[in-house]
Amino acid sequence: MAKIFHHWISRLCCLLIVTSLAACSSGPQKRSYTPSSATGSSGTTSENIVRVAESMIGSPYRYGGISPNRGFDCSGLVYFSHRQNGITLPRTSYAQYKASKPVSRQALRRGDLLFFRISGGKVSHVGIYLGNNRFVHAPSSGKKVSVAKLNSRYWSKRFIRGGRI
Repeated sequence: MAKIFHHWISRLCCLLIVTSLAACSSGPQKRSYTPSSATGSSGTTSENIVRVAESMIGSPYRYGGISPNRGFDCSGLVYFSHRQNGITLPRTSYAQYKASKPVSRQALRRGDLLFFRISGGKVSHVGIYLGNNRFVHAPSSGKKVSVAKLNSRYWSKRFIRGGRI
């Protein structure tokens, strides 16, 4: 009996050691962001939202994702960037579209939301405007949070409107 007990203890110890070493190995890069106050001395809320979104560039796309550790989908990136600045938005791109005030392309400011129709009839994609016809977004499965050009053929054709919170 003691021999069986000793055998199981040995296996358990080996398992614990292997598990500990695996936890030390380098896994996927995790990004973190520590928000400053929403209207701190370094800028306005919109600027802070832009900073949060830009700090997530390179994070993986994940359908339904709302965190830097697990990844983002497009509306999750918008949700997270605002939430870090004390603003709670709806979770989906269509709901964010409905909750925002319409802004024309000519009146866009840094931090405004950009809404797109990728497929079908309603809003299906959202990004955060950076200025100079650039925006940050979580594009699609297999890609990472990145910057795109609003005046590119692809995005310009699918643009619906801007939105301000």
